[in-house]
Amino acid sequence: MMSRLSWIAAAGALALAGLGGAAHAAAPQFKPSACMGDYKDAARQTRCGTLIVDETRGDPKSRRIKVAVAIVKASAPKPGQPPVVYLHGGPGGSALDGLPQMLKSKAALEYVAVDQDWIFIDQRGGGQSDPNLNCPGANLTDAGPPTEKDAQAIIACLKAFQAKGVNLSRYNAVEVAKDVQDLRQVLKLPLIDLFGGSYGTRIEAAIQAHAPQGVRAVVQDSPWPPEADWTVGGPAMVSSSIDIVMAKCAKVAECAKRYPDLKAKLAVVAERWLAGPQTINGKTYTADDLGGYLMDASYFTASVLPRDLWKIIEGDVSPVAEFVESRDYYSEGQFMTHLCKEEIPFEARAAVADGTEKDPVARLMVASMQRIHDVCAAIDVGPISKLEQQPVKTAIPTLFLAAEIDPGCPPELTKAAAKGYEGSQVVIVTNATHGVSRHPCARKMIRSFFLDPTQPVDRSCLPAADTPMVFNYAG
Repeated sequence: MMSRLSWIAAAGALALAGLGGAAHAAAPQFKPSACMGDYKDAARQTRCGTLIVDETRGDPKSRRIKVAVAIVKASAPKPGQPPVVYLHGGPGGSALDGLPQMLKSKAALEYVAVDQDWIFIDQRGGGQSDPNLNCPGANLTDAGPPTEKDAQAIIACLKAFQAKGVNLSRYNAVEVAKDVQDLRQVLKLPLIDLFGGSYGTRIEAAIQAHAPQGVRAVVQDSPWPPEADWTVGGPAMVSSSIDIVMAKCAKVAECAKRYPDLKAKLAVVAERWLAGPQTINGKTYTADDLGGYLMDASYFTASVLPRDLWKIIEGDVSPVAEFVESRDYYSEGQFMTHLCKEEIPFEARAAVADGTEKDPVARLMVASMQRIHDVCAAIDVGPISKLEQQPVKTAIPTLFLAAEIDPGCPPELTKAAAKGYEGSQVVIVTNATHGVSRHPCARKMIRSFFLDPTQPVDRSCLPAADTPMVFNYAG
């Protein structure tokens, strides 16, 4: 999954200060440092540091960049268990910014740093790493830039970083995979396990395909495989996810009674928003706003989605308004350098609209997803390799955890991708949404799999396929 271009000039200089080009290529280094954030009530001991590597490997004139790292010590370490490297999603997210909160969560601590140390990194170009290719003031979601102004601001932001010497061709999954291997070596770790969520699974795929040395076992939560298309078919994936939730509502008496005929009524609303901007309570909203909200809501808030859809149908657009106010959550430059290198080159802009003619909900996402193509057409991320869209083939034990309801990483993609993973285990969790590790059964599976990746995980705690979904009607 953001015009403060004057900020770019100042912050760009600060971000790159002290990281000028070296006279000779240097080996990776790890330097301990103070942790950023409030760890005082965290339930695990954490130490932080910085992996320092060349931005452009093999170039003796390359600048050095910093990759932020936090090592969380296991509460009850078991001999022989390698550490788990945690790979955040996005692209353009952060692992370290939310880590203090994670280490105060009882649910997360059911599997994080119990038997094994966990190593969290902010992938190059984002989070607490330096430089951070953030574009403050430009909005961006998984559905793309919501306006043409946002798209142009992101282009200008990336060109400003480029003008200051940032090599945009070095901020992508393959480079992050090499960073992970550099970290493994400087920390002198014979073996590591990997845990990735959402686009973090795309980084895992790059590691398994390009830099698998020392990787013992892998967990992919809400997998996004390299061969998947981000924008082509993307609008339909969102629409399908919403259809699943509405169909589940129709099967629950209380939900069906409160929100009758949701699908048809939502289609009418979508057509109205597609016809032109909607001014409600003095504020104007666009089809892009509604489409972005629908994608975001079906990722994480399916239990309240029927309630909020009904609000919108009846003219209360507060769910969309809240989304619009909070959608600056990505490091936009990092997001785009990844997509422009490993996703968009293999997709056609015109094809984004394919199959949406009779689906107004899907059409809500078309324009913003096409803007992703426009941004990529305007920036240079270096040579493109067809290898970045090839399915992974590996014998590294891998556990796939997919949600039944997921507009970005639907389970069909997982089932197809897993065919190249010898001996892999695929778990689809009924009624779950993006981020399957939030489910208590999934958390048990993660821990047991890492304890012994050669054994099948216990699926007895999974809900049955016909389990009714529980909806929240309050609010």
